[in-house]
Amino acid sequence: MDAEAFAQELERAWEERTPIEPLSERGLKGVEAAYRVQEAWNRLRLARGDRVVGHKIGLTSRAVQEQLGVDQPDFGHLWESRFFGVGERAEVPASLFLQPRVEGELAFLIGRRLQGPHVTPEEVLAATEAVAFAVEIVDSRIRDWRIRIEDTVADNASFGGFLVGPWERALLEEDLSTLGLVLYKNGEAVAQGAGAACLGHPARAVAWLANALAAFGVALEPGEVVMSGAWAPVQAARAGDQFTLVATGGRALSLRFVD
Repeated sequence: MDAEAFAQELERAWEERTPIEPLSERGLKGVEAAYRVQEAWNRLRLARGDRVVGHKIGLTSRAVQEQLGVDQPDFGHLWESRFFGVGERAEVPASLFLQPRVEGELAFLIGRRLQGPHVTPEEVLAATEAVAFAVEIVDSRIRDWRIRIEDTVADNASFGGFLVGPWERALLEEDLSTLGLVLYKNGEAVAQGAGAACLGHPARAVAWLANALAAFGVALEPGEVVMSGAWAPVQAARAGDQFTLVATGGRALSLRFVD
């Protein structure tokens, strides 16, 4: 089956909330081929009126990389249709998703163009307009999360949606690797982590992205949002669940899944 056909399957799964069988078990082999599927699906989304507002980085955890047999992260598009805004709280319909999970991380607002393949973390920080703590919803169109690297890459890096907290320039003056967060689910602390969990430093993850995108002739452009990768293990979500991310300095943002 070719990239266009797989992309059509993913689009139907996205629209109809019906999971599909793993693509890796049906002929999709290799990361390069998986990115071709991702791009084909992105074209379908754009044709439906969606818009790319940035990029997300996945697989920043060494443990997850080992689980999927890879030695680097992956990336996907952030689609405007699943951007739940900039602010301290949001309610999202649980029915939008198939099998959502929630994670906390740091978002970057790009201020100056970053073109790989030799971008450094220092250049990322210099080109960043502001950063914000953020909640990402990851989701999989693949039944029961039975994924290999080809599946998650083709599936737009398992993108579900995202909420960004208030943008802050002042945070750029701090060592982002030492910032911390705790994720609460229905009032109970369920995960915690620090910026160092994201490839050692969140700006290092963004530099990796800029350099990886260069192979596709793509740069990070001013105004784009980059979700730099999870700091703590993801948590399963369903209707009625409320997640609150509490970060360094008492910053907090809340995401509730409603019926």
